[in-house]
Amino acid sequence: MSGTETETAGARKLQRGSGETLWQQLQADLQRRLREGEFTDAFPGELELRDQYGVSRHTVRAAVRALREEGIVVASRGRSTRLNADAEITQPLGALYSLFASVEASNLRQHSIVRRLDIRADAHVAIRLGLEESAPLLYLERLRLAGELPLAHDCAWLPASIASPLLDVDFSHTGLYDELASRCGVRLTGGSEQIRAVVPSTAQHKLLGTTPDVAAMKVERIGTSNGTPVEWRTSLIRGDRFSVLADFSARTGYSLNLSAANVP
Repeated sequence: MSGTETETAGARKLQRGSGETLWQQLQADLQRRLREGEFTDAFPGELELRDQYGVSRHTVRAAVRALREEGIVVASRGRSTRLNADAEITQPLGALYSLFASVEASNLRQHSIVRRLDIRADAHVAIRLGLEESAPLLYLERLRLAGELPLAHDCAWLPASIASPLLDVDFSHTGLYDELASRCGVRLTGGSEQIRAVVPSTAQHKLLGTTPDVAAMKVERIGTSNGTPVEWRTSLIRGDRFSVLADFSARTGYSLNLSAANVP
């Protein structure tokens, strides 16, 4: 095998002796190509990847195995590797759901990059929560990932009077609603949300790892506990990784699907 690799079909050159193994570099480059919209028709086989990157089949298998463990691709004996159709997260309309639980239920590893966790004031949010404009609020901002790919940019505000114990939580791999219940004794029982399609800004595309042709869904939610507002949340979710579902019939008309709710 040659000691040099050429860039073909979107593949980037792997660097030997860089301190990172070839299979890890290959895994990262395949993730990049997936983010950029390659492999929509079919995921390349072992021999094709070997030829594209100039590496051994052992290296290819290690990289693909890592992608499989992340839930990005699936493979079985006698069948070629293919993209995991379940990588899209589907939520029923009208259901109180936890994005953390939904990702985990889709057999994808959920983790978050916490960008902010602090106490601050925000007059507009405070009014939405029925509080005085100067009321202190707990603010949690996360980049949510499903597998190794970004799924959503998520911002949540809660009254500091009930949520301040959450300042000590590591939110890299836990659900907000679980922690709110266990540490603060508050459990969401309902609320309302608005979902609309938006065109992300350049900065938002970069944050979500999407290309300019991928739209997003903006979700704005008021979460309540026994009728009292306790959460205002805005989420920007990749349109290629998230969908919503509602049922209808000729007899009953439009009916929201409540049975599949993932109540946190």
